[in-house]
Amino acid sequence: MVATDKLSTTFMALADPTRRRILADLTNGEKTVTELAEPFAISMPAVTKHLHVLERAGLVKRGRRAQWRPCRLDAAPLKEASQWLEQYRVFWQASFTRLDGLLGELQSGKSRNKTTTRKKKARKK
Repeated sequence: MVATDKLSTTFMALADPTRRRILADLTNGEKTVTELAEPFAISMPAVTKHLHVLERAGLVKRGRRAQWRPCRLDAAPLKEASQWLEQYRVFWQASFTRLDGLLGELQSGKSRNKTTTRKKKARKK
């Protein structure tokens, strides 16, 4: 399956925990492939494949310094993903606000019913 748009490509790259860990490691600055591979129990070719996916998504840029090819984070595609997700945060926030209101009404109704019940019991005595 090939992602056809930038947002899909970004989410596809983020779908793998190894790639998310690589991105997290790059938040501390540039690192070589060897440095990025250290925490994983996978082969260097496997790490390189993960880096290629991140590069295609635009999340990682590779430079060149002599024989070194340091990797660095490019978070620009994450901004687009964040903006897309924001509309759902707004939706859920509004839903939770409505739910809080409903719960408040139900609790007020229960306390009013308890008060009415107590008053009726007091009158019977």
